[in-house]
Amino acid sequence: MNIEELKKQFVSKYGAGEVSVYFSPGRVNLIGEHTDYNGGFVFPCALTFGTYCLIRKNDKKSFHFASLNVENETDITFDKLTQPIGNEWFNYPLGVIAQFVKKGKTPDTGADLLFWGNVPNGAGLSSSAALEMVTGVAINDVYSYDEERVELVKMGQMAEHEFAGVHCGIMDQFASGMAHKDHALFLNCDTLDYEQVPVKLDGVKIVIGNTNSPHKLDSGMYNKRVAECKAAVESIKPFKPIKQLGELSWDDFLGLQDKIDDEVVRKRARHVISEIKRTRDAVDALKAGKLEEFGHLMNGSHDSLRDDYEVTGNELDTMVEEARKIEGVIGSRMTGGGFGGSTVSLVKDEAVDAFIEQVGRNYEARTGLKPEFYVAEVGEGSHKIC
Repeated sequence: MNIEELKKQFVSKYGAGEVSVYFSPGRVNLIGEHTDYNGGFVFPCALTFGTYCLIRKNDKKSFHFASLNVENETDITFDKLTQPIGNEWFNYPLGVIAQFVKKGKTPDTGADLLFWGNVPNGAGLSSSAALEMVTGVAINDVYSYDEERVELVKMGQMAEHEFAGVHCGIMDQFASGMAHKDHALFLNCDTLDYEQVPVKLDGVKIVIGNTNSPHKLDSGMYNKRVAECKAAVESIKPFKPIKQLGELSWDDFLGLQDKIDDEVVRKRARHVISEIKRTRDAVDALKAGKLEEFGHLMNGSHDSLRDDYEVTGNELDTMVEEARKIEGVIGSRMTGGGFGGSTVSLVKDEAVDAFIEQVGRNYEARTGLKPEFYVAEVGEGSHKIC
């Protein structure tokens, strides 16, 4: 759906008049999984598909939320802006508006909002962060608030915590809000220091494989991993004062791992700390043009997520196994929170068609699910379109 079609939909619902249009992208994380809420490094890039927000102030004391992706819509009055409503989709934009209100920025009048997204739901490509960020950027601009972009990122993360109940790290919102076209973000999730690294993949494509086994971050498994990482920190604290696992080097962990009595908790910590090292090494490899080394580190990332962090599952493992059988695949791993969702693979140009055909056929034969594939372009972060 193009911008003019979206505007017609807005006018059909809310009436004629000027309308502003904003966009925030989904993201794919090339490497660095489940490190963000542990104060480690991640390496995501924005995609060219995402979520659009059309917005216009109204003369009411309420916000009207509607979406072209789902049927249910709602009108929320000013006195109810800081409380989530059940498990509805509009809790994501509502949660962002609540963050403005909590900062003392109560709007003088309401607004009509219409959303449309082309990020596949449940694919693990961060449709929720795109929805949060597009709301934050739109509200900040339309109401002439003065929040810096990094602050909007933090507000999006808090909306996810408070209104969706998912104790996520900051990577998804940061990538959606801050990324540049044709670059990936090398982000320190503890300090929020970051570097825009050019993604130079001469003769190689990024191929996303959607397992069509939707991931469910709100199932409790994600929050359980967060708790297990905190338990690892508590076990290590008496021997080395740390607040997050990301403060430990790989050598530190090797010397301290026997202080973690719980074997499962030890495995969780091993993944996080080894993944932080892999992410650093992968960024160095990309800068040096060593794509084969980058792919090897991607493979190691998936294996660690499968064996130590246990967040992959049959569908993701099957997709990765089939991908690695294809000549011309440099590396393949799950991406996102896990428990379903998508894989990301680096595939040589001449192998892309065979990859999609053969991996798709074999994956469906083994799982009974029909996958979808996207040859990804690295897009721009949140911005106003018109």
